[in-house]
Order: sequence, then structure tokens, then C-alpha cells
Amino acid sequence: MTFIDGTVVNVALPALQADLHATITDVQWVVEAYALFLGSLILVGGAMGDQLGRKRVFLFGVVSFTAASILCGLATSPRLLIIARALQGIGAAFLVPGSLAIISATFSDADRGRAIGTWSGFSAITTAIGPVIGGWLIQHVSWRAAFFLNVPLAAIVVVLSLLFMDESRDESRTARIDWSGALLGVLGLGGIVFGFLEWPPLGPGHPLVIGSLAMGALSLVLLVVVERRARNPMMPLDLFRSRTFTLANVLTLLLYGALGVVLFLLPLYLIQIQHYSATEAGAALVPLALIMFALSRWAGGLVARTGPRLPLTVGPAIAAIGVGLFARGGISGSYWSTVFPAVCLLGLGMTITVAPLTTTVMGAVETHRAGVASGINNAVARVAGLLTIAVFGVLLAHRFDAEIGHRLDRLALPPAVRAEIGKELPKMAGAELRNVAMESGRRGVVQRSIDDAFVSGFQLVVIGAAILALAAAAAGAGIRSAMMVKTVQED
Repeated sequence: MTFIDGTVVNVALPALQADLHATITDVQWVVEAYALFLGSLILVGGAMGDQLGRKRVFLFGVVSFTAASILCGLATSPRLLIIARALQGIGAAFLVPGSLAIISATFSDADRGRAIGTWSGFSAITTAIGPVIGGWLIQHVSWRAAFFLNVPLAAIVVVLSLLFMDESRDESRTARIDWSGALLGVLGLGGIVFGFLEWPPLGPGHPLVIGSLAMGALSLVLLVVVERRARNPMMPLDLFRSRTFTLANVLTLLLYGALGVVLFLLPLYLIQIQHYSATEAGAALVPLALIMFALSRWAGGLVARTGPRLPLTVGPAIAAIGVGLFARGGISGSYWSTVFPAVCLLGLGMTITVAPLTTTVMGAVETHRAGVASGINNAVARVAGLLTIAVFGVLLAHRFDAEIGHRLDRLALPPAVRAEIGKELPKMAGAELRNVAMESGRRGVVQRSIDDAFVSGFQLVVIGAAILALAAAAAGAGIRSAMMVKTVQED
């Protein structure tokens, strides 16, 4: 459910933007509201499962996630959809961490590896086919069907869970849940994201933007203070004394941040600029999931042969090349010569990176804290896209506004027409010019100008994302050095 939702919603963005007359900021919030609460509360969701019962919390997450999905499908305005997506993120925070925890508690050591392998296989399969099925539903039914798809899946999950799943909990966990840390995490990330998302429409000097960024920064500082003093912290800061653990999470933040912003913008580019159907846009990313599925065992063997040090440098570097290749696309160009090579290299780079990264995170701390370390790394991966979509959105808007302003100035449009066009520009490539009073030939020129301006911003953003991935490779090289020092000291 969550893997399908995470990929299908991006494909649905152009359709819901047109149907709800949403601006590009609204579209960003549709993605960010979900990621904000999932990333902020996922550690709390895992702790609640350990303490209150993993089956109970898991089923609560399934039901609440599904109820919020129904609200998403019924939304009649961007604001209602954003609120429903936030509720969906809260439900996912209780659903996502429970799945692996239940597997670990249910299966013996001998069978656990195969069970997790099955879980990973189904995750890869749904990641591959989800956008295609969702794209078909969006194209032939409605974007709302992408959310209603969760209802039958949830019904199956609930029935199977009630019939076959045993309850489990961590009897040693008696300390109270770190709600203060969770609240500060939501306020901190929410303030930063709100400030950056509202920066383009309001301007950097607007009191709401400045106040949101200041509140977010202050909340994150207080989070560090609170987590240092908490008896049972949501995020134990002493884990970051390990240089390897710290650099592994820096790598995760940078690489998954680059991936998040690409997966957000690519469907908009393919559907609104290249005029792909929703099904075709969903299928465009299938090679990424197939490569990760087909080569996952090979990547695991690579770790056993070479250790995680080399892959954590080479993998992000290959991913960076793949991300950079997306900048080659313009208004025209075939899928096979532009998008396909970029998707394949990105998939190869991620495949080489993921297994060694997990191994490094788990191996950087004591065995009894491996679960907490894995949870923190998972939360970092979720937060990465949340932050980069917000920050790079400012870059996209700045380049788009500059480009479209120059292009429209050269057209010498009447003031009334220019004003009507200006009302649509916050939608960027989703701008609708049908109701603007001008000749069809001139309308085509304006539409081409809008498309060119969006492509210019898209290219700038993906180049920035490629730089992030290269920085992740540098962090991987640092991990290699740290692990070499540790090995020498142990010898």
C-alpha cells in the first residue's frame, strides 16, 4: 500500500493539478504534507508498536491510512487534499515500521532472512507495477482512483492480519514514548518546509516566511537539547558519535534527497511537457524498479566480496550521472535516448548503494541498538525528499519566473492579456490558457514560452540534484576512510 502510494501519487499530480486548479505550491504540499508526518513520526510509530503491541499499532495504521486515502479521493479542493495527505502520513507512520518488526518477531533466525527477502521482493514488484496500474486508472478513470486503490488492499490486509498474525511486543520497553521529541520534529521540519514552499509566492521577506523558517530552526535546536536529556529519546544522539554512522546518514540524506526531487518533478515534466499519458509516465520509471529487483542479490554478494566501502562511493557517483542525464531532455526527444539511459543509470547506482548502506548503518553501532539505528536511517531517508522538494522548489520557481518574464516581455502582449496569463503562471507547466483572450497562434507561442521556462528550471534542479548525489559519493569516500581507520585500530 505505501510503496504503491509513494509512486502513484507523483504520477497523479498533473491530473489533480488540472482538476483542482492547483498551483505548483499546492502540488508540492500534496507530496510534502504526507512526507512531513511520515518522516517525523515514523520513529514514534515503531516505539508504539514495540510497547503497545505491533499487530495492534500496525492495524491502526492500516485503517487510518485507508480512511485518509478515502478522504484524499473525495477532496474537492487543494486544501482539503493536503489535509487528507497529512492524515495519510500519520497513518503511514504507524503502518510502515510495523511490517519488518512483525516479520522479525514472527520468524526464527533460520527463516527470517527468507521472509525479509520475500518482503523486499513484493516491495520491488509493487514499486514497478504500481505506477503503471495507477497511471492506467488515472488516465481511464480518475486521479481519485489512485487513492481508492488502497481500500481493497486494506480490506485484504486487515482480514489476513486478524486471521493469521500473532500479537508481539517488547516486554523490556516500559519507558514513556518521547512525544516532546516527536512534536519538536514536526514543528521543526514543518516550519522549514512551510517557509521554503511559501517563499516563491510570498517572497523571502514576507513575515510568514521568515517566521516559519525561524520557528523551524528554533524547534530543531530545541529537539537536539531535548533528545540529549530525554530518558528514552526518540533519536539517541550518542549514536552519532560514530563517524561511520554519521556519514552513512549524511549519504542517505543527500542521495535520497536527490532521488526525491527527481521523482517529484519527472512525472510533471513527462506529462505536461512531453505530453505522455499517465500510463506512459508511470511505465517510464519501471526500469529503475526492475534493475533494483534483478540486481539486489548481486549487490548483496558484492558487499560480501568487497565490503561496503567501495560501493558507497561508486554507487552514488553512478546515480549522480543518471540524475544529471535527465537535464538532456528538452521540449522534444525520444524516451529511449533521453529518459531511459538516465533511469537505468539511476537504478544501477541505487542498487549498488542500498544494500551496503544498510549494512554499514547496522554495523556502525552495537548489535542491541541495530533496530534504533535502522529506524533513524529510515527516517532520514524519508525526510530527505521532504527537504529537497521544498528547497529546490525555490530554485525552480526563481528560474521559471526569470525565464518566463523575459520571454513574455519580448512578445509585447497587451496589459490585460498579460494579467490573465499572470494568473495562470503559479501553475507553471500546468497553466491553462484556453480562456485567455488571444489568437490561437499567439496562444501557442505563449504556451511554448511557458514550457521552455519550466524546462529551464527543471534542468537547473536536476543538475543541483546530481551535485547532491556527487556529495553523497564524497560522504561514501569518508565512510571508507573511517572504516579503514577503525579496521587498523582493531588490528
